[in-house]
Amino acid sequence: MAWIGALGAVTVAGVGAAAGYLGLVTGAMPLDVGVGRRARPLGPQTVDIAAPREVVFDVIAQPYLGRATRAMREKVSVLEQGSDMVLAAHRTPVAGGRLTATTMETVRFTRPERVDFRLVRGPVPAVTESFALTEHESGTRLVYEGELATDLWRAGQWWGGLVAPRWEATVAASLGAVRQEAERRSALR
Repeated sequence: MAWIGALGAVTVAGVGAAAGYLGLVTGAMPLDVGVGRRARPLGPQTVDIAAPREVVFDVIAQPYLGRATRAMREKVSVLEQGSDMVLAAHRTPVAGGRLTATTMETVRFTRPERVDFRLVRGPVPAVTESFALTEHESGTRLVYEGELATDLWRAGQWWGGLVAPRWEATVAASLGAVRQEAERRSALR
């Protein structure tokens, strides 16, 4: 009969570990203990866009400061809005689309040259990012850079190694969408 108790303890531990992992991956249960913090760079990623800087800025800012398209409303929800900053929830499919990670970030706008992001809640304790917009010979150069930080020394570094490539891939897809929409709008002018 002792094996029944041991099996129950193993089952409870397994369920707890699975729930903890799901909570961490989806951002529902963030882990921010501030011990053993390690940071790693995100990017840089550079995209040249054949559109004026103001148009590119407007495309980036629209889901936050303007009227978002239906597709963007499924990905971004503005929770609080000020004159130059918003608190927004970002939803990203993970695990092959079986789960949705929800992060909360502040987004600060410095028209027309910069958009800064700071993670408030997510799968890692800290992320800071920026989109810097400069005028370029063919339009606008958008440079993405950031930093992702994790806690708990090597364990956190391992977790950051899993999160960072997915994070950067999500940003790359967003930059591609910004480029496409800004060039479309610019062609209509």
